[in-house]
Parts: sequence; structure tokens; C-alpha cells
Amino acid sequence: MTFTPAASFTTRPTLRGTFGMSASTHWTATATAQAVLERGGNAFDAAVAGAFVLHVAEPHLNGPGGDLVALIRPTGCERPVVLMGQGPAPAGASIDHFRSRGLDLVPGAGGLAAAVPGAVDAWLLLLRDHGTWHLADVLAYAIDYARDGHPLVAGAAATIARVADLFRAHWPTSAEQWMPTGTPPAPDTLVRNPAWADVLDGLVSAGAPDASREARIDAARERWMTHVLLEAASFLRHPHRHADGNDHEGVLDTDDLASWRAGYEPAEAVSFRGWDVFKAGTWSQGPALLQTLRLIEDADDAGLDPATAEGAHLLLEAQKLAYADRDAWFGDSDGAVTAAALLADDYIAERRALIGPAASPHLRPGSPDGRPPLLPPLRTDAAVADGSTGEPTVDRSGQTRGDTCHIDVIDRWGNAISATPSGGWLQSSPTVPSLGFCLGTRLQATWLIPGHPASLAPGRRPRTTLTPTLLTRETELIAIGSPGGDQQDQWQLPVILRILVGGYSGQQAIDAPSLSTTAVIDSFWPRTWSPAGVTVEDRLDARVVAALEARGHRVRRTGDWSLGRVTAVGRDADGILWAAANPRGAQGYAAGR
Repeated sequence: MTFTPAASFTTRPTLRGTFGMSASTHWTATATAQAVLERGGNAFDAAVAGAFVLHVAEPHLNGPGGDLVALIRPTGCERPVVLMGQGPAPAGASIDHFRSRGLDLVPGAGGLAAAVPGAVDAWLLLLRDHGTWHLADVLAYAIDYARDGHPLVAGAAATIARVADLFRAHWPTSAEQWMPTGTPPAPDTLVRNPAWADVLDGLVSAGAPDASREARIDAARERWMTHVLLEAASFLRHPHRHADGNDHEGVLDTDDLASWRAGYEPAEAVSFRGWDVFKAGTWSQGPALLQTLRLIEDADDAGLDPATAEGAHLLLEAQKLAYADRDAWFGDSDGAVTAAALLADDYIAERRALIGPAASPHLRPGSPDGRPPLLPPLRTDAAVADGSTGEPTVDRSGQTRGDTCHIDVIDRWGNAISATPSGGWLQSSPTVPSLGFCLGTRLQATWLIPGHPASLAPGRRPRTTLTPTLLTRETELIAIGSPGGDQQDQWQLPVILRILVGGYSGQQAIDAPSLSTTAVIDSFWPRTWSPAGVTVEDRLDARVVAALEARGHRVRRTGDWSLGRVTAVGRDADGILWAAANPRGAQGYAAGR
């Protein structure tokens, strides 16, 4: 083993078998996905069924009104492709409109921050093109949990408690859905959402009864975009409380919903230690991981160990450079950097030379294609930006934040998917009572300044933090991902290095202590950053922590099991399938045989 030896004890085994593997951030979604595999469905049938269950089981971490990014590799497909479920800004979402409302940032909660919801349409597109099951069979699991109830996970109960006053005073429809007794529910309370079950039944019944499987799915997609979401958008046209403390109307309308559909895109990739690593483009944060891998690829294997002071420092400083480029150059516009420029040999060498023995306290974007970088005004607020553990929080001003889910599936035929759905959290905006869900707030990841690649502009996608990963090497494959906002790839990176370079099994790599930098501009309102900030799990060797502090890192310890919610599935060179899941929070599980 090249790295510091993994502990002989792990929280659970790395599952191994030949039939199929599922892993997700909630045990119910994992069980659902594996049940689909057991009944003959493929990985895409399983992932879609599991994803709709995630809407029900983790409502504080994702919802039907949110968004989705996935990497898929159908069997026989040499190169993975991106399933793109990130909707754009509505036509009425202009910088001038937001400024006229007295805003200098897009609020972190409220319907004004809603992009066109993309997750459901993307899942249905995947099912139509690469699945084998009928929609009724795939959605039966989620319909059952929504109508008959499911035990509320502790994180969701805690989130509802945090926003109880907001619900009571300003979002009464959310209070009716999530606090029907007038008080926040306790963990494991049986929670039902019959309105959402009725919506799913409506999708199942869309289209002619004798139509083909594909035609029925297309009919469901049309009903979702032009009927269900239109009702949600109309509801949020009424003024309601936003994160800035004022009341605003939403701007999403009929034309926005009629003009957009989910789709597929080519993946970006780099080679690292013989593996091809695939990510979504620079409208996501995915290429920051690719740049990080290029920045550290010249280090010897031992120098990449996150459990050593040298390895941890290298990873932190390389990521700070990559995320500075993200914050200056990524977005869905003509001004965004191309992956080719970002990953060019000369530019990588130039950036790598900036990594020194001490922690840099500066945000240092480069000029990958010769243009000067543009950064928004930096807001430093240690009370907000000293490190997120990936769970929804409410800051001192009362704003609420949400997180994300993840699901990975691989089947016996070789189909594989790594998917990260998010947004539409129960705390995003008021619940639409007839639908049982709310819309997301992804527009908070845009800037209200002209000329930036991630500036708010009608018809453009907000730069998303959703960043699943697929890796391949000949017949080997790894599908991996994590919730965590700006930390998603930061939490994946140590796991990937421990598997590819360190010789760890999947579960050993996920269980090992993690760390991440907070010296990035937060993608979520109120968009702060913490110079030289680092969060580490307390299980990281105290000598390593002391060495990082001696180098100038501002280290914040967050508890023994606090950073990362990584899950992964894979296939080894001998054809054996495997799966592993995060133990933190006692919520994520893997299953397979």
C-alpha cells in the first residue's frame, strides 16, 4: 500500500459480487434501486426509481423542483456522457429586475431564485432512452412512500425545526405540509405527502393507454413541464418572504417551461495514473477536479497521501488554485473558459509553479486564454464561511441552506451511472399545496454583475455545484459522487486518490479522515469566502493538523465523522462489481450481490 495504511477496521465491508450494485445517500433509495435490479431492471431503471424515492426520503436535500447532473455509461458505449438536468434562468430573471428589487445578490430562499426545474425531466429522459421499465413500475416505489408514509430522517426533522418560525409566519403552506400538528416533527415520525403521490399518478396516466413505453414517458414529460410546473410557477407569482427579509414575486412563467428540456452533452476528461476521469463541463464545477488532478499529477505517489502533511498541503493548495479559476472563469456563457484552455500543459505548469511551502491567503485566478480574470466583490464572514459539514444550516441572519443527494448504480451488463440530484429543498420556497413540493433556488449561484461568466442572464444555466464523476481504465470503472455544495469534489478527491494510488478498498477510502478548503467563494447566498480556511475531521493525525497550521492554514476541526457523504460503485479488472457508502450521519448505504 502506497499511502499510510488504512485502518484494519472499517465501518462496514466493501460489498462485492457479480449481479449488480447500488449506493446512495439514503438507505431507502439504495434498497429501491437494488430491488429494481433484482426484478430484472437495468442500472438506469434502478437509478430513476431510487431518485424519485430520494425526493420523498430526503426532502431537505433535494426535491422535484430541483436539478440534476449525471454521468452515464451505457454498456457498449466507449465514453461516458453527461445527463444534463440543469434548467436555465427564466426570461424575467435579469440583473436589472433583481437590482430594481433592491438586491445585490440573488436570495438564497424564495421563488425569485428559481431556475427552470430540470431534475424530473432529466430522469424521465434517461428512462425513455436507456431504461427498460414502464414509468408506472419505476414510480411505484416513490408513490407508495409518498402516500403511505416513510419515517422522517433526523436531518430532515432538524431542518424543519430550524425553519419552523419562517414556516409559521410567512410560508403557511409549508407549515401545513411539514408541521401538520403545529410543531416540528420528531425524527422517525411517519410523514406522508399525498399531493405528491397524486402528481406522480398523473404522470403515470399521461398519454394514451395503448401507446408505447417511450410515448407514455414523453407524455409524462410534457405534462410535467407544461402542467405541473406551470401550477408551481403560478403559485410563486404571489409575493412571499425571501432570504433577504423582504417579499418578492417569482418570475418563472409559461414560456420558460415550454422552451426548455433536459438533454445530453459530451463529458470533459483528463487522464490520471492510467485512468480516464470524466466530468460535466464548465457550466458545472466539475472541471475544477480535472484541473486539480493535473496540478498534482507530477507528485510521487507518497506525496499524494491526504493523511500526511505534505499530501494534505498539496491537495489544499492545488484545489485553491483550481477553485479560484472556477470562481473567475466557469459559467454558461461565451465568456466562460474552455476546458481545453484550462487544462493546457503550459497553463497547468504556470499554475503549478504557484504552489509553495506555505498556505496562500489570496484568491489567485489565472488567465487560461490570455484574458484578465474577473472576480466579484469578496465578502469575508468567518461566522458563515468557516466550513460547512454538508448538512443544511441556518446562519445568524436566519437564512437556510440545503444540500444534496447522490446515487450510483452498476449492473451485470455493464451499465453505470453516477448522479447528483439537488435543489427544491423543503426550505427553498413555499410548498405548493396542490403539488406537495416547492421550487429550487439555483439562481443564487449567479452574480448580479454584468460581464462575469456566471452572471445572471435569461436563458443561461446558473453554474451548478453538482459534480458526479465516472472513471474508466480499460474494463474497470468507478462511479462516485458526494453531496456538499462547494465541497463535493473536495470530498471525492481524497477517496479517489486513496483508491487509485493508495491501494485502499472503496469502503476504506470513504471511511478514512477527510478534509477540505473553505478558501473558495461560496456558491450559495450570501457568497462569502474564508481566506486560508481548512476544515478537517478530528481523526486526522494531530501532528498533520499542527503541520498544516505551521504552514499558515487556518484549520477548523469539525468532529470525528463530519466531512463528506461519498458513495461509489465500481467494476474491477476481473469483472467483480463492488459498492461502498458513507457512514457519516448513519444514513447512506450500499447494497448488492
